[in-house]
Amino acid sequence: MSVVDSPATRRPNDPGRSQQHRAPGHAKPKRRSRESGRTPWLLALPALVLIAGLLGYPLVRMVVLSFQNMRLRELLSGRTPPWVGFDQYTKVLGDGVFWSVVGRTVAFTFVSVLISVLFGLGIALLMRRVSRGVRLFMVVAMMFVWALPQLVAAQIFRWMTDSDFGVVNYLIDKLPGVDYQNHSWFVNPWQGWSVITTLVVWAGIPFLAITLNAGLTQVPKELLEAATVDGATPWQALRNIILPILKPLIMIVTTLSVIWNFGLFTQAWVLRDGHPEPQFQTLATYSYTQAFGQSRYSLGSAIAVITVLLMLGVMIFYIRQMFRIGEVD
Repeated sequence: MSVVDSPATRRPNDPGRSQQHRAPGHAKPKRRSRESGRTPWLLALPALVLIAGLLGYPLVRMVVLSFQNMRLRELLSGRTPPWVGFDQYTKVLGDGVFWSVVGRTVAFTFVSVLISVLFGLGIALLMRRVSRGVRLFMVVAMMFVWALPQLVAAQIFRWMTDSDFGVVNYLIDKLPGVDYQNHSWFVNPWQGWSVITTLVVWAGIPFLAITLNAGLTQVPKELLEAATVDGATPWQALRNIILPILKPLIMIVTTLSVIWNFGLFTQAWVLRDGHPEPQFQTLATYSYTQAFGQSRYSLGSAIAVITVLLMLGVMIFYIRQMFRIGEVD
């Protein structure tokens, strides 16, 4: 063997040698990265297929139906309804009743979400100041309220506010100078909506309080103790320390509450015995009444599509907040 070809004199940066030793090492990470990138999609594929089947197909059918004129004769005969283009949307958007329903739904959503979030935050702050046993009792009690089906809760509130046998009228009637015997809460729209709002807030507080209480556990105690030593009041500590830390979580639970309350149906429907008056109509009940109460299925579909579009902005905002929190984490 010559001196030039000996292993001792061979340069370490020999191209043939470097490629021979580095090529296998570079191929494995790429293969692993591809496999790791496919794994989440493969795991999520069954859920995506199920969601597409349960939600995607009905949504597409609803959109298609909104461009047709489905009547009772087409429904019974099975014939394809005639296409009318944007006629259903023109009728809806040009109807003053529809816009009054939209305004009523937006006003109810704003008031109910505001009250729910404030009460939920207040209860969450209270839970951090009570003993562990009391906090556990509060969590269990709220979990029972949260687990109660909406239909059952609405039936309970309907019985409580009944004009003849309601316990609410009975208790208020015991106050001196007050006559609430056989009082109907739904003659006056303001009183009727106060009952509906109370029911929705009562059912929504457990989720908000428990979630915000979990968020409060992430607030560093050292910051609160330092603020107390510096002479900060509880209100200043809440405004300058607690709320900034809880802001992302508050935005998420508020957005979820908006989505849930905007689609109000069960509470208003049950409290009005399946026949909500015009002053108690929401977008969900109005769409259902038009479609199945008056057999105007395409018009009801158009109202439902518009409702989804109105909620699309809120859902996009919610998804953006989720991604922002994921980036921070």
